[in-house]
Amino acid sequence: MIYDHRTYTCRPGTLLKHMKLYEEYGWAIQRRHLGDPVVYGAVETGDVNSYVHIWVFEDATDRAQKRANLKADPDWQAYLAKSAEAGYLVRQENKILVPAPFFSG
Repeated sequence: MIYDHRTYTCRPGTLLKHMKLYEEYGWAIQRRHLGDPVVYGAVETGDVNSYVHIWVFEDATDRAQKRANLKADPDWQAYLAKSAEAGYLVRQENKILVPAPFFSG
């Protein structure tokens, strides 16, 4: 199992606008391809202009296939175009995490 930990940073004052755009145009599509995330939330302390989501996959192959399917979806491409046009996002950081041997979460 692997975890895909993603942190996105928005321009100050645009986080809620971005979340609304994603909820309306991206959420259902992403869940259709990737399943439900482990976490999807706004950062409350630290960089409050950012949010984090964590998705779980069986392995790197599972992740690559699901993300390829998402990328190929015309509805996802339409969402990405809307997001780019809005210009709310300024930074993205991705990390792949593997669970510790004693973790069964």
